[in-house]
Amino acid sequence: MHGIDLNREYFEHAGKPMLQRDFPEVWQRLAAGMAGHGSECFGFDDETSRDHDFKIGFTIYLSRGDEEKYGFALRRAYLKLLKDVPPKKIASRESPLGETEYGVTVIENFFLRHLGTPGIPRNWREWLYTPDYAFAETLNGAVFYDGSGEFSRIRHEIANGMPRDVRLKKLAAFLALAAQSGQYNYSRCLKHGEKGASSLALGDFVRVIGSTIFLLNHTFACYYKWLFRAMRALPILGDLADSLEFLLTGNADPAVKTEIIEWIATQIIAELKHQDMVSGNGNDLEKFAFELQSRIINREIASLHIMEGA
Repeated sequence: MHGIDLNREYFEHAGKPMLQRDFPEVWQRLAAGMAGHGSECFGFDDETSRDHDFKIGFTIYLSRGDEEKYGFALRRAYLKLLKDVPPKKIASRESPLGETEYGVTVIENFFLRHLGTPGIPRNWREWLYTPDYAFAETLNGAVFYDGSGEFSRIRHEIANGMPRDVRLKKLAAFLALAAQSGQYNYSRCLKHGEKGASSLALGDFVRVIGSTIFLLNHTFACYYKWLFRAMRALPILGDLADSLEFLLTGNADPAVKTEIIEWIATQIIAELKHQDMVSGNGNDLEKFAFELQSRIINREIASLHIMEGA
């Protein structure tokens, strides 16, 4: 079983009965679940990932008012629950960089910790400059119970609320950087004899094309560690994950990799046309980046540098 399933099972077996019994006055307003850092929050945990910072538990999400009134008691009750009804033990060392978010938290603090804003981004700048992986961490995991629906509502708004102009700006920036790194600098670095720089160029191309694919699926790219695994599950262009991974790991002549870069570019452009975001002909990602930028209505966003937001 994955961590999400183990945590849900523990909540249903131990957490839910305790909360209903001991905190009936706040039960219908709190939420419980798991989200945030860690492979288990994405459903990607396995025996290898569980060797460090892996625990079974859940998080109780409260409004600020309810946390002030019940937070201390809920924290004590949660710790007592772990002792009285211990979850399944899995050998896992604690690392200095590890962080388990289980316990009790204010809803606003959860989003503030990950996004830098206490909930749904308040303006286009917060949408544009918040890293995609941060959004992914606020939307992953699972909500086991949500009495008031507030925690789920915020997550839903984040998942579906990116302004059109911000999405166009991010796509324009991704395509411009992909053109520079993959269609231009990769081969030029090789001609200069800069093999290391050419590898960095390929890495940038793969990263921003990956982020592009997630945006075309109306979702957010996760931390690079899980980028390819998550991409393979996407319905739109998820099958490009193998080709992108080959660019980084495959033992092939640079001319072959250049052909793959151009082929990937054609797939991206075709999907942009399918979503009625660009028109025209050609294979130059930079040209289509500027077309995306030209479709932005908000004058402040449209005036930003083409690569701003990548």
